[in-house]
This record gives sequence, C-alpha cells and structure tokens, in this order.
Amino acid sequence: MKRRTKIVVLGTALLLTTGAASAATASDATRPSREAAALTGTAKLYRSGGDDMTFSFDAHLAARDTADPSQATGTFEFSHHRDGKGAWAKVKVDCLATGGKVAVVSGVITDSDLAGAEGRRVGVSVHDLGSHDRLGYSWMMSGSPGEGNEPPPCVASAPFEKVGKGTGDFTVVPWQPEL
Repeated sequence: MKRRTKIVVLGTALLLTTGAASAATASDATRPSREAAALTGTAKLYRSGGDDMTFSFDAHLAARDTADPSQATGTFEFSHHRDGKGAWAKVKVDCLATGGKVAVVSGVITDSDLAGAEGRRVGVSVHDLGSHDRLGYSWMMSGSPGEGNEPPPCVASAPFEKVGKGTGDFTVVPWQPEL
C-alpha cells in the first residue's frame, strides 16, 4: 500500500473510532453514572368524580447499590381528597425497582393525617408514558394503609389509574442489574 493510502485509511479509522466513542458518551449523558435507577416527578390523577389525588416522587438507587434495590433512598408523597374529606402521607423510600419505563417504589409512611398509617409500608407503580402516564398503588388491593395491611417491599398494583391532562411529568431511569 502506498504511504498516502495508509495515512488516509488510518485517519479514517481514527475518525470512526472517535465518532463511535463520542456517540456512546452522548447516550450515557442521559443516564448519570451515579444512579442505577430513579423515579421522579409529580402528577394529579384523573377522576371523573372530582377526587383530588396527587402523587410526587423523588426516589433514587445509587449505582453502587445496583444489586440491591432495598438500598434506594428518597421520599414520595400522596394525597387523596374529595368533598373536604381525605388524607395525605409522606413516605420514606425503602425499595425501588424499574424496568424500561415502569417503576415500582415502596416505603414506610413517616407522616400522615390518616389514623394508624404512620409506620406502615405502601407501594406505588408508575408507567412513564409521556403525557399519558399511569399509576397504581398497593392499597387498591390491600385496603387503607391505616388498616394495617402492608405489601412487601417493591410491591404495588399495576399502573391502572390515568394521570390528568397536563399534569404528568414522571421520569423513570431504567434499572439494569447484572443477571
């Protein structure tokens, strides 16, 4: 091969390698290296009966804890009111598992105006569908958190509730544990 041809071939190979590395770095920029999974955002649920139901999440699993979703940290809050009656709760996260655009988070209620709810575990699921997010919660099947029925960590019902128009901004960072 002529020297000029060798230089062109090597230069092209170097540019292709640099471009591939840049593309990989750019795609990794959307997923911080310090997080193995996350669920963030706030939304009001759609209810035709006029119920005011709101959920907010700030839950994270650090990259160093990728093999153990029970090491998740953060909080979430929820409230449900209708005709001047209802309840709210603040929850400390004790587990977070995500897959694709679906997240399941659980935690223990740390503060609430619902009698008997403090100290009880609840779970919530979210399907991050852009402007059509969906949500589900453990007490749909187990009854009110104040009644003492608790799910295990990282368990909730399927995301069956629709999020109200213009309110869903959930973001799910997919968990990718080594299997």
